[in-house]
Amino acid sequence: MTRPPRPEHRTFYRNRSLYRDVADHARRQPDKVAVAAYRGDGTQRDVLSYRQLVRMADRFAGALLELGVRPGDTVSFQLPNWWQTPAIYLACARIGAVANPILTILRSREVGFILERARSRVVILPGVVRGFDHDSMLAELRPSLPHLEHVFSIGGSFDEFFVAQRWEDEHPTDELDALTPDADDVAQLIFSSGTTGEPKGVLHSHNTLDVGSRFVSDPLHLASDDVVLMFSPVGHQTGFLYGMYMPLANGMKLVFQDTWAPELMLRIVNDEAVTWTLANTTFVVDVCEAVAKAGPVDLSTLRYFTCGGAPIPPQAVRDAHDKLGTQLVAVWGGTELGCATITLPSDSLERVCNSDGAPNNGVELRVLDDHGAPVPAGATGRLVVRSPSQHLGYFERPDLDAAAFDQDGWFDTGDLGRVDDAGYVRITGRVKDLIIRGGENIPAVEVEAALFSHPAVREVAVVAYPDDRLGERACAVVVPASEPPTLADLTAHLATQNMAKQFWPERLEIRESLPKTETGKVQKFVLREQLR
Repeated sequence: MTRPPRPEHRTFYRNRSLYRDVADHARRQPDKVAVAAYRGDGTQRDVLSYRQLVRMADRFAGALLELGVRPGDTVSFQLPNWWQTPAIYLACARIGAVANPILTILRSREVGFILERARSRVVILPGVVRGFDHDSMLAELRPSLPHLEHVFSIGGSFDEFFVAQRWEDEHPTDELDALTPDADDVAQLIFSSGTTGEPKGVLHSHNTLDVGSRFVSDPLHLASDDVVLMFSPVGHQTGFLYGMYMPLANGMKLVFQDTWAPELMLRIVNDEAVTWTLANTTFVVDVCEAVAKAGPVDLSTLRYFTCGGAPIPPQAVRDAHDKLGTQLVAVWGGTELGCATITLPSDSLERVCNSDGAPNNGVELRVLDDHGAPVPAGATGRLVVRSPSQHLGYFERPDLDAAAFDQDGWFDTGDLGRVDDAGYVRITGRVKDLIIRGGENIPAVEVEAALFSHPAVREVAVVAYPDDRLGERACAVVVPASEPPTLADLTAHLATQNMAKQFWPERLEIRESLPKTETGKVQKFVLREQLR
């Protein structure tokens, strides 16, 4: 079952798929570069024009039909940021198949669960990536996947069947056009990373994906002459929606980087005249360090570095401004709704430092207490939203839908935050990450932001560890920038920041790195288990 869109959200829908947008761009600007994909160390650069991208999408659509894929069937692909990924998604959108992108870092446990739950008929793999053999993994999983009929590997069977044969001649335009999906049909099935419990399958329609993508391009006034760089993986909603869907919907040049290397990113920005990118705060820190090591670097084309996925320490905003010469834009949202809030180009540096943006056009937001009642402006509570970009529900999990939505359509994000008098949101943490010390709630995100400005701190996460008397205490897990700080150094720094003493961490752990997802989000649940 999927949730029907709310009537008031209909005005935000264009009722068309990404394929239709890309096909229009191919008619108007056939020779413009649609995708430039850098692989590995950057020595390989694969390029497709809009004409070529549409041709490949039609060819792949014909190939899927040859395999027996029909509207509503699921096609899974576990691919890096390669040119094949948008072509495969467009092929799915062309014939009404459901696209199921999978993160490349996921292994047999998660991949097996996803393919079994989604009842995928076709899966497309990357072969060997970063030393891991995805083909061998699937060979071991396949006996337990009765619905899976076809497995293809990039560089091998995929190239032979999908790329080398002119399936568009066997399945002409009229046949493909007849399969055009309704814009309210399911377009995407994307699973959460499964950091707690089993992964959740999030369902989106063509309309909800389209609105979510415009939640960045519209307020930032991005247009077809912008150039987008994406190194966040397209198997994650950040990379999929804003690194693939948004730029192609707007006729931009999309630049892929499949392996994170800040030095390569700087070169790509310069060579491709990149104007916009989006990533987690971790990547901003890496780029600032790379600029400091490389010396003067021309980043004059990069107008906006949009940052989401985790609350942004104010120091990272200032570093982006001072060291990169670009404006850092803060966003907040999730797989289920895209970027619900965003800071604007006209916002002051101080506003960006101290908020995660205001709600996008059409997004309603409330902050509720433990009893479900609205809290006053400036008070912290649980964030709930209603949005035209809202997902259709969780795949075959009515229990999750019932827990996440109330009868009026408000979606519980699981995030804690506050809203100021001007309507700007500040995320203070996740409900599940809350530290309660002797009945006092510790705002972990705010403590992290304050510690991040200490010169000896490169990265930091504040998490709970158990205590017999107080229930929980706070521990700062720090990756040092140079000489490791002591706990006394950090608490003295917090004193200068005028932070209440009861919020100070009472334990310090020094680490070489923090456990993270492929998108750069710190896995606090791993740290909590380690501290226990």
